[in-house]
Parts: sequence; structure tokens; C-alpha cells
Amino acid sequence: MELRDFGNTGLRVSALGFGAMHLNDLRTSESEASRLLNEVLDLGVNLIDTARGYGLSEERIGRHIAHRRDDYVLSTKVGYGIPGIPDWTYHCIIAGVDAALARMCCEVIDIVHLHSCPLHMLERGEVTGALQDCQRAGKLRVVAYAGDNEELAFALGSGAFGSLQTSVSVCDQLNLQRNLGAAQAQGIGVIAKRPIAGAVWRHPQRPGDFAEGQYWDRWQAMGLGGLLAGQDAGEIALRFTAHLDGVASSIVGTSKLAHFKQNLAAVAKGPLPIEQQQALRQSFVRRDVDWRGVI
Repeated sequence: MELRDFGNTGLRVSALGFGAMHLNDLRTSESEASRLLNEVLDLGVNLIDTARGYGLSEERIGRHIAHRRDDYVLSTKVGYGIPGIPDWTYHCIIAGVDAALARMCCEVIDIVHLHSCPLHMLERGEVTGALQDCQRAGKLRVVAYAGDNEELAFALGSGAFGSLQTSVSVCDQLNLQRNLGAAQAQGIGVIAKRPIAGAVWRHPQRPGDFAEGQYWDRWQAMGLGGLLAGQDAGEIALRFTAHLDGVASSIVGTSKLAHFKQNLAAVAKGPLPIEQQQALRQSFVRRDVDWRGVI
């Protein structure tokens, strides 16, 4: 598994990361969760990404791979959900980091993101300051932001974050034009979320989920069904995102090891041919001014 520098943080992360959201599925037993997490690490993947909002995910990471803590870069997200403490406040961030440390049975978390923090709270600076205080206390290594749109632009311009996690896919290329270059120039590590755009090509009708619905609309408008006819759309989409300049790692979530291995094999094939990459870029750019809604 290819390892890449994570901006100027001193960390190195695998080109494909494991998104642990699906560990919250109660249909996945503890033994299955343990096998999945450990085999992901055995495959050479070293970025494990979770969040407070992913329910059982943090607890299962603590239960099943805390003993292998040196084998992975641990990423989580905070900002909400602490009983008795208002969301997006200084004390909520501090308590969220402490709770994550306890849940995941570790002494330090490598990357902690503000998880889609509203713009007005970012502008106040209180929550960012809380993460910085946790960093000074040795509870975390990298102060990070996860989100999109105006909030991402503010986080990028603030100079306060060493890592950003944001949407990048064939159906969501706005960050390619606006933010990846600036992040790379500042030495910020970038994690691409939703790199396969919810696999919207699998849906015969428009999905009800907001983001996937937007991606489905864009897939149709970009004519990607025709452009990728006869090809493995999932492989093409993942290779497109995973090998973009400025993307350190792309996270894919699944509860099935076989699916993850397929994604790993796709990334291992390397970048798309330049002509195909340019065609996918152009299919987005030519409609960029017409996109409606934010994701």
C-alpha cells in the first residue's frame, strides 16, 4: 500500500483509508468488526477515520485494534453530542476529545476534525482554540476541519488547520479548482471523503439522500453513463480521486472486506490515463456554472 506524506504534519498515510462509519451497523457482530479492522490493517492500510457521530465505531476501534495503535493513523471528528454541554462550544470540544480518547483506548489521536462546524461558530474561534489547547496538552497531533463550501474556504484561509477532510469525486470537483492547490501550497494534509460519489450509477432512480441526489443529477448532466460505458465505474471514480495532486488519502467505508479489497486493487492500478482524466475534468467544468445546490 502506497504511503504518502500528510502535508507538513510529519504523518504518512495510505493512499486509501478506511472509513469506519459502517462499524455502527448492529448487523455487524463484534467478531466481524474485529476481523474487518484487523484485516484492513494487515492489508497495509494505515488511516482509520471515524467520528463521534458514528455511534459504535469509536468503541469498536478501541475494543479491537487499540493493541495495534502503532500500526495506524487515527482520525476522528468532534463538536457535538456531549450530554449536558451545548454543541459547538469550547467545553464540548474538550469533552469530545476526552471521550474519544477513552472510547478508542489511546493516549493521543493523530487527527481531530471539527465535524461540519457551522461557519458562524468557526468565525468565533472558540472551537478552533479548544482543539489547539488539546494539541498543546498532547491529546492530539493535528488540528483539522471536515466539511465543504464556505466553511471549508474559511478553514483553509484561517491558517489554523493542519488537515482538511472534504468531498472530492468525479461528481464533485469544485475543490479541485478552488482549494486543493491552496491546501497543498500551505502544507495541509487533505483527506478526500465520498470519493466514489455514493456509487450513484448503481441507482435506477434518483436517490432520496441529499448528497447522493445531487451526485445523481450531476452524473446524468455530465453524461458519465455514456462516457464510462463498458467500464468499471467504481474503479474509474476511485482512481480519479485517489491520484489527484493534493489528495493524501481517500477514505472508503464498507462493512464487507471483499468490497474494500476491490477498492484497494483499484487504487493500486495507479492514476487514470491522462486523456481519461482530462475528459472527466472537462465533463464537470463545462457544466460548472450551471450546478445548483451545495453538498
